[in-house]
Amino acid sequence: MSFFSNFGEFQIDVLREVGNIGAGNAATALSKLIQKEVDMKVPQVKILEFDEIADFVGGAEALVVTVFLRVEGDCPGNMFFIVDYASARNLLRKLFGIQETVEADEQLSEMELSALHEIGNILAGSYLSSLADFTNLNMQPSVPALAIDMAGAILSYGLIELGNSGDFALTIDTAFFEGNEEVEGHFFLLPDPESLNKLFSALGVPLDGNY
Repeated sequence: MSFFSNFGEFQIDVLREVGNIGAGNAATALSKLIQKEVDMKVPQVKILEFDEIADFVGGAEALVVTVFLRVEGDCPGNMFFIVDYASARNLLRKLFGIQETVEADEQLSEMELSALHEIGNILAGSYLSSLADFTNLNMQPSVPALAIDMAGAILSYGLIELGNSGDFALTIDTAFFEGNEEVEGHFFLLPDPESLNKLFSALGVPLDGNY
């Protein structure tokens, strides 16, 4: 990971702040959507190699729900919001009051899929908007798509659909919580190779570790 060999706590703090602002905006938007308070937090921010993403969400064969889209404009790249299948069902129950079906592995209904799509859309839009505000870059999302499949298959398919991206992903953990219960998801931004220097330069974050 030579490009990020000197990526330190200062750089992570900048990205964590972007994540926290995005989470706050997303929580506000979701609260308006469902007419009740939504709590969100960003437990951690990481830089991962692309090959590590599937393992990070439970392995290549883990069943996950994913909203993915293409970032267009000054800093093109790909975005994924990934949550494991069980957590997705729990998120629906907690946010929308959708009750569990008898069979835990039963397919989601059209209403449930629509709700998850909207959650992912709000999250992706909120994180991208906060990043665009921080960087003063024009960053526009494409129309998002939702898929349910094994993590490895979704990542491969998503990149084929969206176009090739770089080898690194900015990872923002996203936790929806209510009391002692938490539902965790993961947001990934994969800048195109030519976008990396532009993105971090706009953030005022030198990648040589000097600041």
